[in-house]
Amino acid sequence: MYTGLQHAHSGLAYLALAALVLVIIYALIGSLSGRAFTEKDRKIAMIAFILSHTQLLIGLILYFVSPLGFSLLTGGGAMSDSAARLTALEHPLINIIAIILISVGYIRAKKLVDSRAKFRSIYMLYAIGLVLILSRIPWAAWLG
Repeated sequence: MYTGLQHAHSGLAYLALAALVLVIIYALIGSLSGRAFTEKDRKIAMIAFILSHTQLLIGLILYFVSPLGFSLLTGGGAMSDSAARLTALEHPLINIIAIILISVGYIRAKKLVDSRAKFRSIYMLYAIGLVLILSRIPWAAWLG
C-alpha cells in the first residue's frame, strides 16, 4: 500500500503542477485580453483545483502511513536535520497552505461579478500556491 501511494503521489504531482501552470497562463491571458469569464473558464480552473486537492489527500494519507512522515516528528531529532524537517514538517505544512490559497482563489472567483476580477483571483492565488508548492518539493528525493 505504501509503495502504491508513493507512486500515486509522485505521478499525480506532475499532472497537478502542469494543470496549475496551464490554468495560471490561461487565466492571465483571459484577464489581459478582457474577455468574459465563462463556465468553460470555471471548469478549467476546477481541473487544477481538483487535482491539487486529490494530491493533498493522497499526500496526507501517505504522511501517516510512511516511515518518513509523522513518525519523524514523534521520534525526535527531525528539526536538526534539514531533509527530515522538510519531509516531516515543511512539505506538508506549506502545501496545505498552498492548497488553501488555491481554494480561496477558486471560491472567490465563483463569487465575484467582474470577469477580470475572476481571472485575477484565479491567476494570482493559484500562482502563489504554485510557488509555495515548488518551494517545498523534496527535489532530491523526487528527481533522484
